[in-house]
Amino acid sequence: MSEWVDAVQEKRLKDGARQVVATAIGPVALFNVAGELLAIEDRCSHDGGELACGELDGDEIICPRHGARFSLHSGMALTPPAYEGIDTFPVRVVDGMIQLDIGDD
Repeated sequence: MSEWVDAVQEKRLKDGARQVVATAIGPVALFNVAGELLAIEDRCSHDGGELACGELDGDEIICPRHGARFSLHSGMALTPPAYEGIDTFPVRVVDGMIQLDIGDD
């Protein structure tokens, strides 16, 4: 079932920006990549470290601890040492507020 939660005002997440949002299911990293809003679990599947502070390379995030790459679109682990993907979340904008669906559809 969908569970949409408010994340941040759209005007506060400019192109190239990121924001970590505390949710009931844990931290979610929200990115604005060339105007596209993408959200992932803020946890590396390799060792549980934070991902949001890692370097962006297009639509990939590079884990700052060991260099594993993840797709911001699919959550798929793209390089070792990570082999398991991470969760991604649907994003929408309602009345200028970016919302995340943290439900378990």
